[in-house]
Parts: sequence; structure tokens; C-alpha cells
Amino acid sequence: MPKTTPIRRMQAKANQPAHAAQEVKRLVEIGEDGVEVDAALIAKGFDVHPDQVLDHLRSGAITSRYEKGIGEDEGRNRLTFFSRSRRLQIIVDVTGAIIQRRMIDFGQQPLPDTLRSSVE
Repeated sequence: MPKTTPIRRMQAKANQPAHAAQEVKRLVEIGEDGVEVDAALIAKGFDVHPDQVLDHLRSGAITSRYEKGIGEDEGRNRLTFFSRSRRLQIIVDVTGAIIQRRMIDFGQQPLPDTLRSSVE
């Protein structure tokens, strides 16, 4: 994957009720202004309550990176979230549908710097 793209706006969004029966809820929305990720998706990966996600992002306890696929990965986007000992990666297509989700947890040990690299 990818070319690392500066994040114009990546934010966790609170759960919002569907307004129409046909509406499909996307956990990840990719738009021209940036990426929005449902707080519940991040919370599940880091064992925190969804209401705590924004505070963790603001304080730096959880950090993030957005990468847009190029070449053979065109049409895919990788969202990576980091904490002290965990890395959550979510790969989505252009519609925000989740293709892959993976977590690495080092327990009490800090996340190695090599896992914060965009090269895999």
C-alpha cells in the first residue's frame, strides 16, 4: 500500500440513529473533507467506551494515520490507530466498506517503533 496522505480531517463520530429504514450505516465515511470513523469501531479495538474515543484522540492517547492506496491498491484506504501498546488497522474500499480489520496488542509492553511505520 500506500502513499501516506496528510489527514485533513479524521474524526470519530458518535453513533447516530438511522433516519430511513433503507439507510445503510457505514462505520467509515470517506469524503473530500477527510475521513470519519464511528467511535464504536475504534473503541472496540482499544477496549474503551465510545464516549471516551474523542478524548483519547484529543489527548494523544490514541493517534491515527490515513493512507490512500496507489497502484495495485488503488481504491483502498488504510486507517491506522495507535495506542501505547496496540495498533488497530482498518482497510476500507472507496465506499467505506471494511475489507480487513486487524489488531496487534503487546499487552504491558509498548508498541515497537517498527509497527508505527507505514512500510509493511
